[in-house]
Formats: sequence, C-alpha cells, structure tokens
Amino acid sequence: MLVARGVHKSFGAFRALQGVDLEVAAGEVLCVIGPSGSGKSTLLRCINQLERPDRGAIWIDGELSGYRRIGETLHALDDLAIARQRLASGMVFQRFNLFAHMTALQNIIEGPVTVQRRERSVVTAEATALLARVGLTDKRDAYPSELSGGQQQRVAIARALAMQPKLMLFDEPTSALDPELVGEVLAVMRDLARSGMTMIVVTHELGFAREVADRVVFMDRGAIVESGAPADVLVQPQHARTRDFVAAVLK
Repeated sequence: MLVARGVHKSFGAFRALQGVDLEVAAGEVLCVIGPSGSGKSTLLRCINQLERPDRGAIWIDGELSGYRRIGETLHALDDLAIARQRLASGMVFQRFNLFAHMTALQNIIEGPVTVQRRERSVVTAEATALLARVGLTDKRDAYPSELSGGQQQRVAIARALAMQPKLMLFDEPTSALDPELVGEVLAVMRDLARSGMTMIVVTHELGFAREVADRVVFMDRGAIVESGAPADVLVQPQHARTRDFVAAVLK
C-alpha cells in the first residue's frame, strides 16, 4: 500500500528526514515510535503531501505521490492533482481541527459532499453509521464545544473515514487528551485495525503498539533505527538507542 524510498526533508539547517525507506503492506498496522524531533510527524506529512520531500519518492497503492513521470522526467503536480491524490489517505492530527460552527454530523459529511460531490442523503447515512461505529450516535447534533476531547477526536476519526481512504495516518492522536480519555480513542483505533484498515500510527502509547501493531518502527534523528515485530522492538530491542527510549517511556 505504501512505499517510501530515500525520503529526505530539511527545514533550514535541520534535517528532519534523512533517507527514509519504508514499506507498508495492505491491511498492515504500523506503529512509529521515537523521541520528539525524530521525524515521525514529518514522515506522515510527507506521505499525505502536506510537506514535499526534498529528495526521494513515495508511492501509495502504486501511484507516485506529488509527481507525474513523463519519459525520464518527473513533473510536479499542481494543487488540484495533489488534492485528488491526498484523498487516498485520511489523517488524524494531535489537535482535532473540527469546524467549530458545525455539528458532529456536519463535520463528517462536509468533505464527501463538498469535495467528492457525493449525494448528501447517501453520505448522511454513512456518517450516521460512522458515528455509531465510534460510539457517538447520541452526539450527532452536538457542536465541538459541547464534546470532550476524546469525543472530538472520535469525530475526527469518523470524518477521515468518511472520505473512504485506502490508508489511515494517525499523528499522536491521544497526546492532547486527558489521561482518562485516551482509552476511548484507542478502542476505536483497535476496532479499525481489526477491520483490516491499513494504518500508520505515530504514538507514545507503547501498550497499544504492543497489542495492535503488526510492526513497530523506531525513528531517531530523521532515520529508521530499528524495525520489527512489537515483541522484538518493544521487548527485546537490538539497538542501544531503542533500548534507552523504551526504558524511558515505560518508567
């Protein structure tokens, strides 16, 4: 579903990504862990084309992201073409980014109706089912200000799913939540993983990663240091930097 080859990204003198190579199979749940500033979020933003890599290439479901190849030359896509490609992946951020003036239901249907030009009645039925899936049937007419942080994040997940993406990206989706609200969001993500959705999850929730991930990647200083099954990376890491990180998080 995803292939990244030699992805580099710098912000001024800071090298956020330094030659990242990554493959994610369809239906795989990949958890990405690592310290702050290690490049985890930048990698997600490059996958979703919120940032353009300086070097390297990314393919989603076989389609080259951000460029069109004509002969031996790559031509950058325009904004409209990039927006079309971006529909292949749904992204859930640390902050919920819901439209404050719209109800939960309206937040979910806005993208499919406005961007995808889909029939409102069909989208509304799908959105109602998604609200049930994330446990918020009774909150369909509530505004974001009337919802807890965990409820807002669950609406954000439903909103991303409403666009019918092939790949879901989660950028530390529980980091802005009070501790007692983390579980309700992780429960929705567990259900999504069990359904067969391809997921890349940047997280510090190592218990969730151990339980749900097919594979865990540890990043540091813009590079993948270690990759493997959760039992290997989280329980018996081979690299000293991974061991130090896991020990610090689990203290």
